[in-house]
Amino acid sequence: MATLTPMMQQYVDTKEKYKDALLFFRLGDFYEMFFEDAKTASRELEIALTSRDCGLDEKAPMCGVPHHVAETYITRLVDRGYKVAVCEQVEDPALAKGLVKREVVRIVTPGTIMDGSLLDEKSNNFLASIFLDEYGAGLSYVDNSTGEMYTTEFIGEEENSSRFILDELGKIMPSEVVCNEGLIRNKKLVTVIMDKINPYINALDDLSNDVENYNELISGFFNDKNIEIERLKEKIYSTISLGKLLNYLKDTQFNAVDHIKELQYYEPEHYMLMDINTRSNLEIHETMRSKEKRGALIGILDKTQTAMGGRLLRKWLEQPLLDKKQIENRLDMVEFIKNNPFHLEEIRDILKNIYDIERLISKISNGNCSGRDMVALRQSIENIPGLKGVLLETNLSQFVKLQEDMDDLIDIHTILNDSLGDNPPLSVKEGGIIKEGYNEYLDDLRASKLKGKEWLARLEAEERNRSGIKTLKVGFNRVMGYYIDIRKSSIDSVPENYIRKQTLANSERYYTTELKEIEDKILGADDKAIQLEYELFQEIREIIKKEIERLQRTSKLLAVLDVVLSLAIVANANNFTRPSLNRKGIIDIEEGRHPVVEATIKHQLFVPNDAYMDTRDDMVHIITGPNMAGKSTFMRQIAIIVLLAQIGSFVPSKRADIGIVDRIFTRIGASDNLSQGESTFMVEMNEVSNILRFATPRSLIILDEVGRGTSTYDGLSIAWAVVEYISDKIKAKTLFATHYHELTQLQTKLKGVKNFTITAEEQGDDIIFLRKIVKGSTNQSFGIQVAKLAGIRKEVIQRANEVLATIENSHDINMDEPVQKKNQKQMNLMDYRKDFYIDRVRNIDINGLTPMDALNTLNNLVDDARKLKE
Repeated sequence: MATLTPMMQQYVDTKEKYKDALLFFRLGDFYEMFFEDAKTASRELEIALTSRDCGLDEKAPMCGVPHHVAETYITRLVDRGYKVAVCEQVEDPALAKGLVKREVVRIVTPGTIMDGSLLDEKSNNFLASIFLDEYGAGLSYVDNSTGEMYTTEFIGEEENSSRFILDELGKIMPSEVVCNEGLIRNKKLVTVIMDKINPYINALDDLSNDVENYNELISGFFNDKNIEIERLKEKIYSTISLGKLLNYLKDTQFNAVDHIKELQYYEPEHYMLMDINTRSNLEIHETMRSKEKRGALIGILDKTQTAMGGRLLRKWLEQPLLDKKQIENRLDMVEFIKNNPFHLEEIRDILKNIYDIERLISKISNGNCSGRDMVALRQSIENIPGLKGVLLETNLSQFVKLQEDMDDLIDIHTILNDSLGDNPPLSVKEGGIIKEGYNEYLDDLRASKLKGKEWLARLEAEERNRSGIKTLKVGFNRVMGYYIDIRKSSIDSVPENYIRKQTLANSERYYTTELKEIEDKILGADDKAIQLEYELFQEIREIIKKEIERLQRTSKLLAVLDVVLSLAIVANANNFTRPSLNRKGIIDIEEGRHPVVEATIKHQLFVPNDAYMDTRDDMVHIITGPNMAGKSTFMRQIAIIVLLAQIGSFVPSKRADIGIVDRIFTRIGASDNLSQGESTFMVEMNEVSNILRFATPRSLIILDEVGRGTSTYDGLSIAWAVVEYISDKIKAKTLFATHYHELTQLQTKLKGVKNFTITAEEQGDDIIFLRKIVKGSTNQSFGIQVAKLAGIRKEVIQRANEVLATIENSHDINMDEPVQKKNQKQMNLMDYRKDFYIDRVRNIDINGLTPMDALNTLNNLVDDARKLKE
């Protein structure tokens, strides 16, 4: 009976343990895949499918990739939704007795990719762990490529927990989520997560939710050194989600987690909160339409010189500050750099030469680093003393403190400088890494190799003289080793001590006892030198690995400096000004601009606008005006100016006094959610519901065209009621753009409501947008003129004007002041309902009714009249 060969049996046994992953099985210089894995990989990677004898009657399908480019292929498979188990040779094949021992050393998933070259260098790649039940939710997440780890939790009913999870995930945008069944059962939440974030989701079993065991696991993982550990003992949901995350890391990364040294617990409400819709609507990290950085806010702000700074800038935008002192601290640094161009250029020139230390550390910790990675770390450290000197020269307290906290890492640099050459090869097993003079024995081996070459040259000259064969040559190849090559025309002159080694068409190859001895010395020295270099490199790596925490602390400080520099560069280039901050709830902006729109319309003049809002008399702004005139841009620019101020950035305005807000909410644009069976209007109402539920008096609300997704009267009623509720109950600063001109009546009915309009000028049938916000209102939307600008056919435009005239002559909605304050809750729409009833009667086609139609119509009118009276 046919049986598998020992090697193929080893493969099958290993694959049995990792059934849900594609197995990369190391054979020499290749990772090979067999059977179904080979077919899948061949198809997905578009590489040749071959076969191999496996001991059975039929050959096994096989495909493979070279080991030195495996990460690229692994990432491609992970991007397509596969897990990859990497099985390495864990003993030297030359020393193995029989079958080489092999083990899976890591499992690669979307959230555990380590190679920074395969990731967006200025974005984190987060793996998130979620634990959700009916009482609360825990969220923990880690970037395995940088070692950053965070955790938080929410206690409350499941609906609010779901909102918490969605908004936090919208902030970090994980590529992979591990979760309990509690999340999976919440099908609506899972659908929204997949629709808006689209991570790879792994459902873990709920068999182990023992908080005490997880506390022990966490304490052991961080060796009780992390100050957050004691705090976590009171955070049950964080503890469970973090415990599951650590277990998942151990199951996939095995012991390659030494670079994860620090855990941060945070409360979301300690930062400005923005829900997932707000982040999308303000286009902070990517545009809504093309999902690109270009055209988004970060595309304007990101002038960072390092990948570490780029990632930190994203974090600042994701978590704007609430503490005035912290914000002012950042603004002081930005202002100094902005106003001192000499220091700006010095710092920029230095930072340009600093590599991604965070991700280099991770590669060093996990044993995946090359000699070039170590040299990159050395070159980065070389720049730190000079940078500290520049910071000290500034005499600004924040920068002086920064340089005091920044470790110059001189001892690490000394180790790397003494040991590593300047141009090591890509592979750590080829030699050429260690510098001459670092290890005496290595120098001796290299000298033996060099002397061997000299011996060969001498031997060749001596043998030519002794044999009289002038064409005699001493040569070498990897298969035959060293040999003496003699043309067949000179074979008769071959000395007797020559031993035949190989016959070729035109020559014979020989060796002698002396040549064999030289060969052994040269090749032995070469092999020993390469092996010794590899061992020395591993020793150096272990030395550096012990200093990970120092390197991480310094890399964080470098990132802070880089972000401050970037904000200063942007402020200079775009004429941004330093905002002042207040706790009175006032937003006072003079000549504010939208930074992205302004940069986009380079050859046109951006029209700046003023804005003043407070918590009493100028709380809610009803903004009317035509489409395309700039209402949405105006509202977004106010939100962006507030956001920028609270991350510590200068802002696009002539002057700005910003009252710190706790949340920004936006409802902008029309979109549906067909995957959940939700119409455009339903999505809109969900978002409005969220705003009304969670906004506070310290919030800033942006609402654009609320109610436009349903019938005119329904939409107007909802918009009216929403404005009333915000004004009476929430009392939040609100910008409300609308085409429901009837809402302008609210200025005389509600305290704190003011009307504004965006100006436009009619020239005949055409319209010119002036894009200036002024006090007042308009009863025109110029929709037909906009349609004309869009190229709608002339006869359609003419007919639209006729229909508009008819409608305007027959409809006049006027909201009367409620007679008694106690009736305000009922939103006194009696006059509106009367008008609606009269319109129905007026529009009945009496001549077109049959007797039965007339009776039904009369009956319906009576019912409506009764409801109207009620």
